[in-house]
Amino acid sequence: MQKKNAQPLSEVLSDFFDSNSPLKMKLAEHRAVKGWYEMLGEGVAAYTRNAYFSRGVLYVQLSSSVLRAELLMNKKGLVEKINEYAGMNVVRDVVLR
Repeated sequence: MQKKNAQPLSEVLSDFFDSNSPLKMKLAEHRAVKGWYEMLGEGVAAYTRNAYFSRGVLYVQLSSSVLRAELLMNKKGLVEKINEYAGMNVVRDVVLR
């Protein structure tokens, strides 16, 4: 028996996240950290000690100073790509340590 107001689960979840902005923001922050590892690949992930998000800034600890210098040169591009991966503008800056 099918109910009258049955909706696909994806539509229900989409409506829920649209109405719950703080939760949507937290999910985007989590995707931004995950995006660091997935977008930059295994090579960068191997040199990444820790990556976390706090107050609009993605903090990344790297074990290679050469890689850090290389990534600093393209910081603006990193921010744009990570925001695109996250689905919204959550990252204002990336701090490489």
